[in-house]
Amino acid sequence: MRVVFMGTPDFAAASLQRLLDDGFDVVGVFTQPDKPRGRGMESSFSPVKEIALANGISVFQPEKMRDGTALAAVKSLQPDILAVVAYGRILPDDILAVPRFGAVNVHGSLLPKYRGAAPIQWAVLNGDRVTGVTTMYLASEMDTGDTIYTEETPIGEFETSGELFDRLKVMGAALLSRTLRDIEAGCAPRTPQDHSKASYVKMLDKSMCPLDFSRAARAVVKQIYGLQPWPVATMQIGRDVFRVFSAEYGRDDISAEPGEILSTGERGIEIACGDGKSILVTELQAPGKKRMRSADFLRGRKLAGGRVTW
Repeated sequence: MRVVFMGTPDFAAASLQRLLDDGFDVVGVFTQPDKPRGRGMESSFSPVKEIALANGISVFQPEKMRDGTALAAVKSLQPDILAVVAYGRILPDDILAVPRFGAVNVHGSLLPKYRGAAPIQWAVLNGDRVTGVTTMYLASEMDTGDTIYTEETPIGEFETSGELFDRLKVMGAALLSRTLRDIEAGCAPRTPQDHSKASYVKMLDKSMCPLDFSRAARAVVKQIYGLQPWPVATMQIGRDVFRVFSAEYGRDDISAEPGEILSTGERGIEIACGDGKSILVTELQAPGKKRMRSADFLRGRKLAGGRVTW
């Protein structure tokens, strides 16, 4: 089976590498155009492009998908199927119609939940206890195609989005390999999504960073872990804005205003939340300082009796 792979970031690179390791005939790779990065603004390759070049696979980086250039390139490769993973582009119907088996996608949620961007981060932010990956056939509308396979996994209570991302990209790669094998063998299932149960999520941005301690303690903790590795939760004490990297649960029976700093010490900075519980901020980064344990930051400093503002 001739496979054309389309993808760009690390999440996609894991799937491409798995297909190559499993012996699939990847005849071409599409990835987004090179972008300048770093202080020198030098062009850098996407993780997918690096793997493709290392394996001698032709790389295509069309600026547009609807001007005929991408369509002509896909047709020239004569694919049996398109494998699309975090490509970052919506494929028009004329491209989807080229391969005889259509196009399949790996999505980082249990569809129809969390269609759209950043499904992994939102699963953590919303405090979900279970998530997973889905393979599906691509359709005209985003993330609406018939599903093929799903695989579930629990979310650790203190697991960051980045850590979950690293687990799901491996799961997704294995599921894609299984999906392509079964499509070729003619035994892959096809299940329409229940669109009445669909939910959509958006990209993260820095407006989400400030911690709101009027919320429940678990919601605050999940905000801290859900916003890693980017854009990272923050809290303001006085005039200083701290980046917050880790926390744990404190007491369940406090009577204090949300945001009040209850204690400081070796366990961290204890802060009251809106549900009568507290959390302990255990790792942070002060302005102009490196990331460190809260206990190390507190040496020689006194914060108890202060407040966190938002």
